[in-house]
Amino acid sequence: MSATIGPAIAIEGLKKDYGSGRGVFGVSFAVERGEVFGFLGPNGAGKTVTMRNLMGFIRPDEGTVSISGLNCFSQRARIQEHLGYLPGEIACMDEMTGAAFLEFMARMKKLRDRTRMEQLIEYFELDPARRIRKMSKGTKQKVGLVCAFMASPDIVLLDEPTSGLDPLMQSRFIDLVLEEKRRGTTILLSSHLFEEVERTCDRVAFIRGGKLAAVERMDDVRKSRKRLFVVTFADEAARDRYAAAHRDTDGCGEAGFSVQKQGTTSVETAVSGNLDAFVKDLAAYEIVDLTAREQTLEELFMHLYGTFGDASNRRSGLKGGSHE
Repeated sequence: MSATIGPAIAIEGLKKDYGSGRGVFGVSFAVERGEVFGFLGPNGAGKTVTMRNLMGFIRPDEGTVSISGLNCFSQRARIQEHLGYLPGEIACMDEMTGAAFLEFMARMKKLRDRTRMEQLIEYFELDPARRIRKMSKGTKQKVGLVCAFMASPDIVLLDEPTSGLDPLMQSRFIDLVLEEKRRGTTILLSSHLFEEVERTCDRVAFIRGGKLAAVERMDDVRKSRKRLFVVTFADEAARDRYAAAHRDTDGCGEAGFSVQKQGTTSVETAVSGNLDAFVKDLAAYEIVDLTAREQTLEELFMHLYGTFGDASNRRSGLKGGSHE
């Protein structure tokens, strides 16, 4: 695809309604060139339908979907010549070996130099000699990842890319995305795994129930995280006194900290303000243990979703929604 002015990926008012609340509804966002954009949400949230529209597999009911300025449905053949894609469900020719399938895909992509393909096979420790029907889910996923990246495409769409991979291969995938990011590759990555999104993405959208709940820059997400402390008291009475004084489920209270959860003799307290004030306040209670942890992206986005609702828009000013 020739270079064009504007975003690499543009979705405006995308709607695909399958009935009974299933589909995508009014999704709008853009992915800039060289950006790694995370598309987060639970299963059934709208990620795969959005990806399939981008690939031109289905026609939108409403809205426009484009890649490098080309219409994803009417110009899909031209787009797919230069696009890397990993589907959520990999459909391979089961009687083929992995090597035969990769060679078939290389010819389809008109790939003359197999160097990158061989590098990726080695990188993911893939044994391509086995027949695909005898491969595990994780091994098939490796085949799909090699296919997605072997032609060194400028734009890559990845739908749940680490599904079935063991922790080592998940880590290698993250390193690969970071390498591609340095190369200037544009990547749209859908996932329900927050660690891989946090480590790789410049921006992230959270989609649920058919609509975008939030679109955020990862730097802003990190800054908005609260510190979480599990405080264990000497007895339930002390816990109850503390919880009653610091209950504020909508935020961190005027003091900058508040109880989020309760255990038998413990509470989990979110702190967004001064740690000194939090520690001094604890001095009024008999404490037997104090441990700290960081708020996960999942917890943060669930908080954002609950606060802002299905169709709310965040700082990016982007509008939209979706459902898988």
